[in-house]
Amino acid sequence: MSTKLRIVFMGTPDFAVATLQTLVENQYNIVGVITAPDKPAGRGRKLQESAVKTYAQAQGLHIMQPTNLKSEDFIQELQALDANLQIVVAFRMLPKVVWQMPEYGTFNLHASLLPNYRGAAPINWAIINGETKTGVSTFFIDEKIDTGDMILQQEVEIEPDNNAGTLHDKLMSVGSLLVLETVRCIEAGTVKTVPQDETSAMKDANKLNRDNCKIDWNDTIYNIHNQVRGLNPYPGAWCYLQNGEDTLDIKIYKTSIVFEKHNHDAGHILTDKKTIKVAVDQGYIIIHEIKLPGKRKMDSISLLNGYQFSPNAKML
Repeated sequence: MSTKLRIVFMGTPDFAVATLQTLVENQYNIVGVITAPDKPAGRGRKLQESAVKTYAQAQGLHIMQPTNLKSEDFIQELQALDANLQIVVAFRMLPKVVWQMPEYGTFNLHASLLPNYRGAAPINWAIINGETKTGVSTFFIDEKIDTGDMILQQEVEIEPDNNAGTLHDKLMSVGSLLVLETVRCIEAGTVKTVPQDETSAMKDANKLNRDNCKIDWNDTIYNIHNQVRGLNPYPGAWCYLQNGEDTLDIKIYKTSIVFEKHNHDAGHILTDKKTIKVAVDQGYIIIHEIKLPGKRKMDSISLLNGYQFSPNAKML
């Protein structure tokens, strides 16, 4: 059992649970877990606890859910835990009074090969931009977002059939082991850090919003396909479907590519009993999973069984 380190863990979603579980299973002393307050969710607006809270409760760990990370009450409670290391995975930005508190510092796990893809959505943007590799990085937190001195990195290949969901799970697993390796280095006093390289052109991982999730059917065939992959399962790539007199706000979750010469305008839809094809530059985007307003997500064959596309139907 490791008693030398007294760790406070900070995180909220499933991505963070894997790391906390790895630390617990390796007998590290987790003196506190900080996670987001419970939030109303679903149609009933019932309070829902974070994935990290659910796991931490099952392990009997001390849980804190501050609404204000600068409040005196929270700072005093955190100081009373007497932690000498803090680990952050998928949490919010920390004030300096918090991250500089422990003797061995506060380090973060980020789901990219820093300095590329700093920001809120690194997994999505790596796929959207057509990368063939990404990874995970650990670094000591400083005043800015994802800019601190690097500790360790691990590359991960992005397979052609990966979407944001499958890549998330892969990085979650690899990341938990990288955190464990980082903790062992800190414990052994063998940590070596390097400043992040600020000289090269860097790619950002800006927060996803309605504008950057909309499909542009005049874009290249690869860009459209990668955008769909990078936004599946959440939040989903979207566009308008103009079908007869209806204009619907739809989401597309899974596509493939066919290269073929044609004379159709971008966005023109062709269907048969099993296939939905959308004309784009260089060929067609084949839609495999789609969601219409008020309907569940379904495969194209199921949609075609009960939905009629007009001859002039178009994606906008």
